[in-house]
Amino acid sequence: MDFLADIQQYQFLSNALIACILSGITCGIIGTYIVAKRMVFLCGGITHASFGGLGIALYLNANPILGATIFAILSALGIEWSNSRSKIRPDSAIGMVWGVGMAIGALFISLRPGYTSGDMANFLFGNILTVTDGDIIALAALAIVLIVGALLWHRQIMFVAFDRNFAEVSGISVKLINYAMAVVTAITIVFSIRTMGIVLLISLLTMPVVSANILFKDYKRIIPASVLIAILASIAGLWFSYHTDAPSGPAIIFILTLAFLTIKLLSLSVKRLKRTKTKAA
Repeated sequence: MDFLADIQQYQFLSNALIACILSGITCGIIGTYIVAKRMVFLCGGITHASFGGLGIALYLNANPILGATIFAILSALGIEWSNSRSKIRPDSAIGMVWGVGMAIGALFISLRPGYTSGDMANFLFGNILTVTDGDIIALAALAIVLIVGALLWHRQIMFVAFDRNFAEVSGISVKLINYAMAVVTAITIVFSIRTMGIVLLISLLTMPVVSANILFKDYKRIIPASVLIAILASIAGLWFSYHTDAPSGPAIIFILTLAFLTIKLLSLSVKRLKRTKTKAA
């Protein structure tokens, strides 16, 4: 009851709760596409590259999320362009962007007057209690765009994610969808940094999808299941963080891990029970 009462009383806690729900929606939708297209490593590169823009923005006393967004979008478009032109191997391009972004970010944050180690820690590991009203508005707008996009262009995106050649033969603009999804993925990553942090965010994008994929094989069902798992785990992680004073990001990942293990064990138990009944029959 203290948790619910404090959410109603303190603005930063209510913002954190709303951020959990909105981040669960955005990461669940984008995460399904990422896992289906096997772009997890790419997302890791974009996530870490955004730290460069974040560091520069902090050094210039500008909006860090804006700086991270610009860096993330440019990195995503650059990697996608490199992949389509085959100038540089995708894994090599991602590795370079990953390292350069982190190095630039760490350098400029350390050069910032009044620098403390906590400046980097909040962005690397997340601090959901620092979510602002502006962050909530941005996440809400992104969630609406993603929901509408998933409803309107579900089939086209699914074809591109699973079978690029079939999508091209079907007349789908694969290049346009790839670039658009790269930009949307970059924006989703940056808008969720305060919730999970750069280091842990990749888990919120992938673990709910992997857990949902144990239960369902249909893309249409995986998306809402991923969103639901991400939301519930985020809220449970926030509750756990509230009662234990643990950092919110690691707490959410801990809950997601428990959820995955529980779903996996239950799935194995059901399969074993079915095999036993089949043999008995």
